[in-house]
Parts: sequence; C-alpha cells; structure tokens
Amino acid sequence: MASKLEVPAVEERRDAAEFAIAIVAGLSFALTALFMFAVPLAGHMAGSRDFVAYWAAGQQIVHHANPYDRNAVMVMEHGVGLDASGVLMMRNPPWMLPLAYPLGFLGLRVAAIVWSLVLLGSLLLSVHLVRLLHGSPANRIHWLALSFTPALICLVMGQTSLFALLGLVLFLYFHRDQPFVAGLSLWFCALKPHLLLPFGAALVAWIVVTSSYKVLAGAATSVAVTSVLAYFIDPVAWRDYSAMMRAPNIDKEFIPCLSDAFRMWVWPEAVWLQYLPAAVCCVWAVVYYWQRRNAWNWTRNSGPLVLVSLLFAPYCFLYDQGLAIPALMDAGFATRSRMMLAALALLILLVDIELGGVRIISVFYIWTMPAWVAWYFVARELSAEPG
Repeated sequence: MASKLEVPAVEERRDAAEFAIAIVAGLSFALTALFMFAVPLAGHMAGSRDFVAYWAAGQQIVHHANPYDRNAVMVMEHGVGLDASGVLMMRNPPWMLPLAYPLGFLGLRVAAIVWSLVLLGSLLLSVHLVRLLHGSPANRIHWLALSFTPALICLVMGQTSLFALLGLVLFLYFHRDQPFVAGLSLWFCALKPHLLLPFGAALVAWIVVTSSYKVLAGAATSVAVTSVLAYFIDPVAWRDYSAMMRAPNIDKEFIPCLSDAFRMWVWPEAVWLQYLPAAVCCVWAVVYYWQRRNAWNWTRNSGPLVLVSLLFAPYCFLYDQGLAIPALMDAGFATRSRMMLAALALLILLVDIELGGVRIISVFYIWTMPAWVAWYFVARELSAEPG
C-alpha cells in the first residue's frame, strides 16, 4: 500500500520541478522578448545591435556600393547610434546578400522589427520541430530551450546564428521523407559554415555511404541559386568579401572559444592553429559515423557531432552556441534525472548572471561551451536510451 502512495508522490515532485523550471524559463524568455521589441523602437539603441551590420550591408547594396567596405559601413553605423570606437561588419559569405538586400529598402527601426520577428520565428519553429521529432513529450523541457541564454542573446543582438539553428533542425526534420528539402535547408547552416565543420564531415560520409544524393543536390541548389542572386546583386561581392577577410588585424580579435585561446597560447601569429582542432575533429566525426553507420539516427546521433563542432569551431561566440539546442533537448527528453534538468537551468542562470557584468567577448565565457557538452554527456549517461 505504501508503494502505491509513493508513486503519485514522486510524480508530483517531478511535475513540481518541471513547473518551476517552466516558470523560470518563461520569465527569462518573456523579459528577453520584451527587450528585443523595445530596442528597435528606439532608433539609437537599434543602431547599437549587431543587426545594424546586416542593415548597413543592405543599404550599401541598394546604393550599388560595397557591402564589405569597412570605412563606408562605419560611417553609416555611427550615424545611427553605434559606438564611435567600433564597426560591425557582415562577415557571412556573399550568398547571404539576398537575405540582407531587402533590409536596404527599409528604415532602421522598421528593418529591426522585421528582422527581430524573423529571428523569433526561427527560434520558436526550431524548438517546436525538435519537440515534434521526439514525439511531443508531455512535459515542459522545451521551455529550457526557449530560455537558453545564447539563443536569447541572438535575439537581442540580431545575429544570424538562429538561422543556422533553423537550417540544422529543418535538416533533421526532413531528411527521411523529403531529402531534397532537407538539403535546401542546409543553406541556412552555410551562413555560418565554420560552426559545423565536423558535423559536415559526418554528413558527407553519410551521403556517400547511404547514397543520399538528393540531400547533396538540395544543398548544392540552394547555394548555387543564392550565389547567382548575389552575383546579380553585386557582381564583385566575392572579391570584396575576400579583401575584407584578408584585412590586417582581423585575425587578431579575441574570441572566447577554445580554438582561439589555443592559438593565442601556443603561437598567436599562426592562424592555421585556430583551425587545427576542427580539422582533427572532422576525422573523429567520420570515424564516429562509420562506427554507427548500420544504426545511424540523425535525431539522436547528431548531438555529439554538433556539440563537438561548436566546442572546437575555429571561432564561436556565445550567441553561436544556440545551435546546441537540439542536442540539449535530446538529452533533456531522454534523461531520467530531474536533477539534471535543474542543473541545466542553473547553468543557464549562471550565464544570465554573468551577462550582468561581463561583456560577451570576455575570456570568462570560455567555460560555457564545455559546460553544455559536459551536461549533455552526463544527462545521456543517465538516460534510458543508448547515446
């Protein structure tokens, strides 16, 4: 009789824990969303977000100017409120231009609101699709994804990492039934290809082994079409992009990630060292796939690939870590430990607190990506499913 009474008690404690997590996560997301929409309404504040780089690029394109011209972009950004000591450049490849081009026809405030809505939609859709991939569990774990600090920073700053997140999730969602659409979706990941290099290596191996060439065709089509559009928008975009990426001191900027710290510690002048960890991980990724090829499941097996890709990316800012959401949700749905979910909420809270007094380019954020990785593997170890 006592055992029958204990089961409801355990369930009640679990429900209470999940409800508490949902409250904390909901408040965090609500406050961020409020700030995100309040900022665009203030012109000088909208000009201080990373979004202004894409708006300035769009303005340059519309006026038949170089979107990668540092001096021209600096003058434009300072005119709308960016700090006089800095400049924010759009460093995405030229196939990003069709996405930035429409911003050139809008004023700063209107463009910021539209951009914010699109990013918000990308986050909500990504979390929703990941939840569907796991059978829409009857819990509130997905609220942790909606309150995930790196993703919320993306919303506030107007960064494009949430587009890459959407591309990753769309691939996971469509790769079985609509492989060509899944390949098309990878275009969003190509906006920031450096973040998913080992994932890409395993993807290529999977395409070859399983003859999933429709995925490859979709990816090639999306990149080709947007590259052609970029050519019509700006025929010399690739030349200008290459010149910007070769500009002096661009490789001297500190980025709080392991690969950049590794280069700065070993040999600061050897830029190639920053790419060495990712190269080694690409080999690991192919081996990781090969060992599991007969029972490969992208929904479950992509988690380690994405996390390792982010952990050892050549450069990865705090807001880029939003791409870890599918992996963290996968482990969150699988784990049997309510304490692990509470631990994830605590880690998110620690980052929130740190943001209150430390800039996101500080060395003190190097711990965050290793923390997500460690949490994932511990949660997976405590799950009912094999990792």
